[in-house]
Amino acid sequence: MIENIREILSPVANTLQYTIFTVGKTEISLSLLLYLIIAIFLLFYLSAKIRNILQNKILVKYNVELGVRQAISTIVRYIIVFIGLVVIVQSTGIDLSFLALLAGALGVGIGFGLQSVTNNFVSGIVILLERPVKVGDRIEITNPAGESVYGDVINISGRATTVLSNDNIAIIVPNSDIITSTVINWSYNDHKVRFNIPIGVHYKEDPEIIRSLLLEVAADNEGVLKNPAPDVLFDEFADSSLNFLLRVWTNRYIQKPGVLKSQLYYAIHKKFKENNIEIPYPQRDLHLRSGFSAQEKITDE
Repeated sequence: MIENIREILSPVANTLQYTIFTVGKTEISLSLLLYLIIAIFLLFYLSAKIRNILQNKILVKYNVELGVRQAISTIVRYIIVFIGLVVIVQSTGIDLSFLALLAGALGVGIGFGLQSVTNNFVSGIVILLERPVKVGDRIEITNPAGESVYGDVINISGRATTVLSNDNIAIIVPNSDIITSTVINWSYNDHKVRFNIPIGVHYKEDPEIIRSLLLEVAADNEGVLKNPAPDVLFDEFADSSLNFLLRVWTNRYIQKPGVLKSQLYYAIHKKFKENNIEIPYPQRDLHLRSGFSAQEKITDE
């Protein structure tokens, strides 16, 4: 029985010991190649699991904010993958003398084709360590068309940062763009942001009354913070109106500034209508001149 099993398994064993190619002085057999594939797959799978456990279970207990948790867990995963690859290669007994040649070839490849990938990877490490942008931040970036796009950072990976816009559109930003370009971070220090709401009224209106009404509107809106308190600036004497700036602070509408502005404008219009405050519109005087002189009219007649 045992002899029959050996006869059946013998071709399989011979196949697994078949040398596919040689690296340095080491012969890479089919069994060794399978071992490398399985070991590397398990390394990346387990490192991802460890990162998720560290980020979502261990660090949460210490009240570490999401951005810091992600940075720490990602760096830990990179370290585990690096050490794991070294251990796997050494355990196979592969001759590592070829690595010098491989490093040279890799350097040429980076110089010609992988420079952008390497730049983005290094930039991702810088972002995770220095944290100019972190998960949960509200940022403003410029798209390839030159338009400003607002969104929330939802993920920072080794190659790119994912920003989710208010329209639920994911914007993939290369990490190098965040490092080398100007990015406006609305919530770098905290989540309080001030908005300036411009309002124009007729010249006949009393500025003190306008100021009082605007502060009442701000006080009635739940999204406007009481501290810092809202303020009203008399901005300018314009051509057709007295212009004011209602300045309000909020931490609720950082992701939706247009919603807060809309609420305030609705309330301001209602408040002005209740108090008979006139909102002017631009006026232009049109002077018509005849294209013919009196002599030309007489001649025509």
